[in-house]
Amino acid sequence: MPEFPEMENYRRLLSKHIVNLPITGVTINREKSINVEPEVFVERLAGARIVFVERRGKHLVFHLNDGRRLLLHLMLGGLLFYGTEEERPDRSTQVEIAFGDRILYFMGLRLGYLHLLSVKETEAALAKLGPELLDRRMNEERFADLLKGRRGALKSLLVNQQVLAGIGNCYADEIAFEAALLPSAPVQGLTPDSITRLYAAVRKVLSEAADIGGYMEMPFMAGDTVTGSYNDRCKVYDREGETCERCRGTIVKSELSSRKVFYCPDCQHEH
Repeated sequence: MPEFPEMENYRRLLSKHIVNLPITGVTINREKSINVEPEVFVERLAGARIVFVERRGKHLVFHLNDGRRLLLHLMLGGLLFYGTEEERPDRSTQVEIAFGDRILYFMGLRLGYLHLLSVKETEAALAKLGPELLDRRMNEERFADLLKGRRGALKSLLVNQQVLAGIGNCYADEIAFEAALLPSAPVQGLTPDSITRLYAAVRKVLSEAADIGGYMEMPFMAGDTVTGSYNDRCKVYDREGETCERCRGTIVKSELSSRKVFYCPDCQHEH
């Protein structure tokens, strides 16, 4: 599932390429991916412009010039591609938004969605999300406050969108590794030093992954050599049986609260 780095990479690319361009056409191939009648969706977007692209957690919010919003959640398997009909990948699309001869293709939205909402509806849909971890208002003290009184495993906390927005399976494991903490480490047992390491790991892993395009499997557009570059940078995620680059131990895979976890049992600890 696309997480903070993947969606932030998309936000940056979309901001460069589609902002203030008039929407010249809309195609709906799967009605369940949207929240209004297709005719209404098409009519309300025709001629509109996207004036700002915002990311909130794992969501993208497209701000339209008439004040409405498009709320995107790619969920599991969702992808974006921007280009001409000739450049598009050979994959089914659920929604297509055209900007002249270039089209923004929404693919893999079997569980994801693109909803047309008012400002209030958008705010309500995102109201339960926790804070943004790379927001300028976030600091180590605020981060530590978020952890106070929390119980359970570290990974379960990291992927809880109501506590911390934007982290999923992959980056939870990568952050735990960077902080030298086990994904199963009890949150209530973390020492002040552990929390300091964890906060530094969150900032380092998320910012570095976003800057090199996350781990998406497909380029955003023709000539895009950035998107997906983090695929080869993961230290533990999907690396079962490989050698730990930090201590030369062996990466293992197990399960925690029905989620797969990857970690090094030799250099990751409970605090």
